[in-house]
Amino acid sequence: MKTSIGPMTVLHPHPVLVIATYGKDGRPNMMPASWGGICCSDPPCVAVSLRKATLTYHNILASKAFTVNIPPVDYYKEADYAGVVSGRTVDKFKETGLTPIKSDKVNAPLIKEFPLNLECQLHSQTEIGLHTQFIGRIMDVKADENVLTNGQPDIEKTKPLIWGSFGSNSYYAIGGKIGPAFTTKKIR
Repeated sequence: MKTSIGPMTVLHPHPVLVIATYGKDGRPNMMPASWGGICCSDPPCVAVSLRKATLTYHNILASKAFTVNIPPVDYYKEADYAGVVSGRTVDKFKETGLTPIKSDKVNAPLIKEFPLNLECQLHSQTEIGLHTQFIGRIMDVKADENVLTNGQPDIEKTKPLIWGSFGSNSYYAIGGKIGPAFTTKKIR
């Protein structure tokens, strides 16, 4: 039997995306966001939803650019810290020991220690309610060579961090492969 639990933001898993921007003063900033994902394949785009209260929201509006950085599970504390403190008062890169590096394609920093970085130009934005959804056109993807298999990012090598939801308030890792995709021709 199904039990109604009401409308809520449940869609497991939530990726942990660390959004990085430059402020008007040129200072790099970052914040984790778990409400996001790929939203178009042609042109390649990613969507991320942010609250107006965040510095990152205002940095994206000013610069029209951001990066989406995929933290591996080993960096869950740094990602968490970046969401607990404000970039208005704390240099998150300095405090976490993470390294901002200039993007080749957009006016936003990449996070050197994270194996996958998406360089995004702001395509559009939509105010939804408490959050504004920013759609970024992916101008390039940077990947550490050690996380590639046949030239493509390998999820078992990137070991992306995921978030459980408000119910658990915990970070998780993705389990192993269970089978190939796009191969099932018949169930019974």
